[in-house]
Amino acid sequence: MRSDLSNAEIKKYLRLSAEAARNSYSPYSRFRVGAVLLCADNSFFKGTNVENRSFGLTICAERSALSAAVVGGKHDFKALFLVCLDAEYPVPPCGACRQILSEFTDPCFNVYYSGKDFKFIHHTLGELYPFDSLHELKKQY
Repeated sequence: MRSDLSNAEIKKYLRLSAEAARNSYSPYSRFRVGAVLLCADNSFFKGTNVENRSFGLTICAERSALSAAVVGGKHDFKALFLVCLDAEYPVPPCGACRQILSEFTDPCFNVYYSGKDFKFIHHTLGELYPFDSLHELKKQY
């Protein structure tokens, strides 16, 4: 499924993602990331990366937004918007975030990501994560 969002709506959510990125706690990487998770009912939740000196305990912006949405009782999602304020180029979700997103969405889920210039790339989660075992197993049973 390709996006039914207008360019203006996409830019709006990318700007909101940038606002979230400005609240990033990233003293180690100095790589500020913000995310907006758009729900099926058009509500949305923001997230940002929160680092820890034990780097494996760092939480990414995408997982931060998803956690906030689940706490808010949401489980149906339309799109993810991601901005890396300190990147010269669009940076897609990491593998861990792709895995977490696949728990709640399907391969048609829309993902928009950009660097600091807001020039975005759009993919579906299935394009970013083509061999998702969770969904492949569902087809077999």
